[in-house]
Amino acid sequence: MSDQIEEPRGELTLRTLAMPADVNVNGDIFGGWVLAQMDIASGIVAGQRAQGRVTTVAVDAMKFIRPVQVGDVLCIYAWVARVGRTSMAIGLEAWALRDRVGTREKVTEGVFTYVAINEEGRPRPVPDLPVGEA
Repeated sequence: MSDQIEEPRGELTLRTLAMPADVNVNGDIFGGWVLAQMDIASGIVAGQRAQGRVTTVAVDAMKFIRPVQVGDVLCIYAWVARVGRTSMAIGLEAWALRDRVGTREKVTEGVFTYVAINEEGRPRPVPDLPVGEA
């Protein structure tokens, strides 16, 4: 077993507080609420990379690792994992700051696929990045 402490991957894209209204019958935060926060964060990253409108077309992978509790700060880290002609995959990790200031634990990870769209909602090419940008 490694003594190395795991660190979040990607850029901190969204922070939000888990509230009592978001719990299930077990007292944990609904997985659907976490998924929605990840969709918001990945949409921000995808829209920036596409330089315009995007739409979620798939949740390619989603792994719930630990529950999120009321009072946790959900921190979502995101990165562009792959870019195609009109689509892109956004990698995500969600980490919880326990009781707003406590230990940080990875709670969820996933990959969401987006398509860049035009004003009519039709697929459009994802622009190339300027030279020197990652």
